[in-house]
Amino acid sequence: MRQKIVAGNWKMNKLFHEAEDLISAVANEIDDREPDCEVIVCVPSVFLEMAGDYAEESQIRTAAQNVSEHESGAYTGEISAAMLASMDIPYCIIGHSERRKYFGETDDLLLRKTERLLDNSIKPIFCIGEVLKDRESGNHFNIVESQLVNSVFKLNKDEFSNIVIAYEPVWAIGTGKTASPEQAQEMHKFIRGLIEKKYDAETAGKTTVLYGGSCNANNAKELFSQADVDGGLIGGASLVAADFIKIIYSF
Repeated sequence: MRQKIVAGNWKMNKLFHEAEDLISAVANEIDDREPDCEVIVCVPSVFLEMAGDYAEESQIRTAAQNVSEHESGAYTGEISAAMLASMDIPYCIIGHSERRKYFGETDDLLLRKTERLLDNSIKPIFCIGEVLKDRESGNHFNIVESQLVNSVFKLNKDEFSNIVIAYEPVWAIGTGKTASPEQAQEMHKFIRGLIEKKYDAETAGKTTVLYGGSCNANNAKELFSQADVDGGLIGGASLVAADFIKIIYSF
């Protein structure tokens, strides 16, 4: 049985007191009413210690939003995988479309970041997805395949078994547009087929593939009902406790 996950990507939002209120509300709810999924909050690095404190006392899990490709050294402002591991952070987002677009992150760089995380027993939530022009030109499958082949498909099977894939149609992030459930299922099935072709059916069957494109409280249930959609990487809706909680219970 694949792990179902709802992960909230806060991006660069919330002040400290707001962050604590949000985590507290979510943690209290899922502790009172156990969900059918793992719940992760992907918080800005300055909130990781506070979020980790809640994780120690509740069912909530924490994730960083980025990590350095370097092990250590003179890289002012960067955070190493070993630092995250020393705080018992179990997950980290890698390759979000905003990192690829605004910070020029390449497939090779993302592979190195992934390797640093795996070396420190942290599970990457590895993001892939196409922009609008690739979707409209029918090139979306090629783009997604290329992103996998040139990065995490260079890992061996044991390494890859610790990866969570997040498919995010870039054209649906922060735009209010959402891939239809059928479009999401089509791509998730395609991704799972690529994993089976590269590794084997067992690995493909066990890999969690999340949907990450404007998933919200109104459409989560239908999206999550698709056979190959194992949950969501949630953006804006994860910043509102009531909305995020509704998504968590959409399975």
